[in-house]
Amino acid sequence: MSQPRPTVLKIGGSVITDKSKELGVQMEAISRIADEILEANTKNLIIVHGGGSFGHPVAQRHAIKEGFKDESQIIGFAETHHVMTVLNGLFMDALIWRGIPAISITPSSCIMTQNGRIACFEDVPLKQLMKMGFIPVLYGDAVFDTKLGFTILSGDQLVAFLATRFNAKNIVIGVDVNGLYDADPKTDAKAKMFNHLTLAELRKVQEHLGRSNACDVTGGMANKIAELIPAIEHGIPVLIVNATKPKYIYKALKGERVKGTIIEKE
Repeated sequence: MSQPRPTVLKIGGSVITDKSKELGVQMEAISRIADEILEANTKNLIIVHGGGSFGHPVAQRHAIKEGFKDESQIIGFAETHHVMTVLNGLFMDALIWRGIPAISITPSSCIMTQNGRIACFEDVPLKQLMKMGFIPVLYGDAVFDTKLGFTILSGDQLVAFLATRFNAKNIVIGVDVNGLYDADPKTDAKAKMFNHLTLAELRKVQEHLGRSNACDVTGGMANKIAELIPAIEHGIPVLIVNATKPKYIYKALKGERVKGTIIEKE
């Protein structure tokens, strides 16, 4: 019997951490999102979370994304990976305490990239645990790279890859804004939100998307979109919602109407 198609849920680092201070965690947000995941009771769920103020500042300080150039980066790589496991541990606590059978999967132990793109992925344990009814939780991580030595694998690349590999029925992206806008809504009061985009429309929008200013080694909204395109091409719809708003993630997981941006192939 073939495995039912999963939902891939991404919770942005900007939602579960305080990006204004290094290693600032938003515990209330984590607890609320865990409540919503429990309540939605989605079967066949894969969760990915971002790094926010845990992974990004450390990775930037040591230029981990650019690859291995200097011995001094070795401890930087170890530290970047470690702070991500700490954030992941806090997120896992919230899930496990609620009786959600979540299993943390460390990307650096099962994924290798080549020039920053996922090149090999040992997915046998992941397939097994999903078959048994567990929920895998992965995250943006410092990973080993066949060309660069090491680099940063963003949660967004991971989401599109997993969704495509497991033929997901949909992707839900929880961010700290209401959806996708034609400009940065945090700095531009006139920014307009898109409710629905086709792939062709998305490509036009992509050219106009501004860069975000907060420290983000994975490149802000423009990059998120670029990373998601392969999954959308594969026919997997993406819903971008504001995960800082109560019940939005719950509604998105339940397939109920919720404010946000839907992106579909056609």
